[in-house]
Amino acid sequence: MMKTMIKGRIDQKLLLSILFLLGLGLVQVYSSSYIFATENFDDGLFFFRKQFLFVVIAAVLIMVLSFAPLKQVKRIGLALWGLAFLGVLLTYIPGVGVRVGGAHRWLQLPLGFRFEPAELLRVTYPFVLGMLIVPFAKGEVDRRWYATFAAALLPLVFLLKQPDFGSFVICVGLIGALLIVFGLRWRYIIVGMAAVLPALTYVMMSASYRMARLKVFLNPWSDPSEKGFQVIQSLLSFYNGGLSGVGLGLSQGKLFFLPEAHTDFTLAVLGEEMGFVGFLVVMLIYGFIVFRGFQLALKWQRYEERAVTLGLVLIFSASVMINTGVALGVLPTKGLTLPMLSYGGSSLICTSFLLGSLICYGREAMASKKSREFVD
Repeated sequence: MMKTMIKGRIDQKLLLSILFLLGLGLVQVYSSSYIFATENFDDGLFFFRKQFLFVVIAAVLIMVLSFAPLKQVKRIGLALWGLAFLGVLLTYIPGVGVRVGGAHRWLQLPLGFRFEPAELLRVTYPFVLGMLIVPFAKGEVDRRWYATFAAALLPLVFLLKQPDFGSFVICVGLIGALLIVFGLRWRYIIVGMAAVLPALTYVMMSASYRMARLKVFLNPWSDPSEKGFQVIQSLLSFYNGGLSGVGLGLSQGKLFFLPEAHTDFTLAVLGEEMGFVGFLVVMLIYGFIVFRGFQLALKWQRYEERAVTLGLVLIFSASVMINTGVALGVLPTKGLTLPMLSYGGSSLICTSFLLGSLICYGREAMASKKSREFVD
């Protein structure tokens, strides 16, 4: 049993990079939320205390998963995907689901905590898709495969109805990317794009608030006091930070100029306080995690494990790119947190499960690469 637990060596650089971001995220939550918490809760450490608890849980979860047997991590991932799907359904039940910001995405938990099932659904999707990739990559697709694939797509319908357009797009993109990587023919890619792009356009245009976000994205100054306010204040914070920043805790944007300073736009606060240098360092660390994840995925000889590892990396990188793009004004505003740096228990715990699983898959990939025991 112990031999199974310690099979292979964990990627220490990857682990240290993740733990560094966890610590930096705790500092970031303290800096970006102190004024807001003082004004609204008469306690400047209100968000920091909660986040500290989440960081401890996240660190323990990452370490446990890093040394866990691969088969157990896979089983847990599949089970959590099922629970996440159930959680998404429960958000539609009055009294169970909580409406926040015009969307039913949250479940009310004891002790005043809330949980967003879509976060868990996203990070566990690679485990389900990994199983579906095997027959697809081997050319053994049959009616049963199509039925299973359709069942795996079912949660996306409920995500769209919540609505959670961001999670929907990420999951659809993940499915498309994995199918292309594992051999989807070009004619199917062209047909798929011809079908998906008009469908996404229709979904975008069918909701007035999405169209408003798109118009503001194209020209934030068209509505500087309302819809464009967030993006403008974010850009001003980055500009004010300059090269070296104004100093930790000295951001002006978080003084009620920048909405969601400790969640969706925490990167703008970081950019103002730590400047371009601090922003670049954080982006390089994120980039290293993604790059190393791709390297680990390529070490796998089996389709399923390679697909799961690649899927975990793609989900993580998509979350980073979307939040960064929104903060920099190069993507339409979307309520996705920045992994490990934004405040939020759901996001942090789910991201930690993803990263712990990635380290586990990477550890066994390096061990199996040496022994060649997993060659198809």
